[in-house]
Amino acid sequence: MRTLTPTQVDDIREALRAAEHRSGLRFAVYLGPAIGPRRHFSERLHAALAEEAGRAVLVFVDPAGRALEIVTGPLARRRIPDGACRLAAMSMAAVLDTGDLVGGLVAGVWLLADLASRRR
Repeated sequence: MRTLTPTQVDDIREALRAAEHRSGLRFAVYLGPAIGPRRHFSERLHAALAEEAGRAVLVFVDPAGRALEIVTGPLARRRIPDGACRLAAMSMAAVLDTGDLVGGLVAGVWLLADLASRRR
């Protein structure tokens, strides 16, 4: 996996911050390979958000493995149901497939925050 530049890291952090401000949910991103089964690994990462896990959205992306998972806690799931997560995943995947890792992540996080803010 390629290393992100400081500017790219800042772009992702800013998208997460803005998404949290807009939606009131906690957003997190993990970039890299899963250790073990992808879904189980994503769920463990989400659970590691501890007391914030209930209102958290975790976006897991393994560029080399061409894998994408979105995990939501119970409170977040009420605002971003599975169908909305699928829509965001398809949107992210379309951008990721062009090779734009940061653009795909930022667009996906923004879309998830937008969907969540509509159900506030």
